[in-house]
Amino acid sequence: MKPVKPVQAIALTTLCLFAGTAFAHPGSHGIAGFSSGLTHPLLGLDHLLAMIAIGLWAAQQRGRALWAVPAAFVAAMGLGGGLAWAGLALPQVETGIAASVLVSGGLIASRRRLPVAAGMAIAAGFALFHGYAHGLEIPQAASPVLYGLGFVLATALLHGLGIAGSLLGRFAIQVAGLAIAASGVAMLTGI
Repeated sequence: MKPVKPVQAIALTTLCLFAGTAFAHPGSHGIAGFSSGLTHPLLGLDHLLAMIAIGLWAAQQRGRALWAVPAAFVAAMGLGGGLAWAGLALPQVETGIAASVLVSGGLIASRRRLPVAAGMAIAAGFALFHGYAHGLEIPQAASPVLYGLGFVLATALLHGLGIAGSLLGRFAIQVAGLAIAASGVAMLTGI
């Protein structure tokens, strides 16, 4: 792996620090079906950071976790979307999403390795909140199945982007983890 230049690390950190509060949630994006589901995770910085972070953390874990942690996230996210679509309540959704950004960033920054089952459980727990938020966003005229397929595909692609980002090197990943965690703090505190 190539070492990361300080300028690259600073640029990545700066971009991650511009996270506002979690803002991707109430309201519709005005696009129906698959394309709406595909774009929803891309339009909220909270979702982008959390989903890329899961890929980065899974890559740090190596082995079976490389695919199992993102797969657990995607599966539980679909379940969370189904809960919202069915009209069931999930409390503290925005707090759960912001916490997912903070914790996943902290896990990356600390290079914390956990058993695969524990990593899957953490990812799945946070994914319920993300999926629920996505499920609340289903446009009225959209097919829930097509919308769900769109947000599942976008999530898998963002996990892949995080895994690919792990090629930047250990230092860059840890700096990104710190920036992601700082963004989570900003989301939780409303800074």
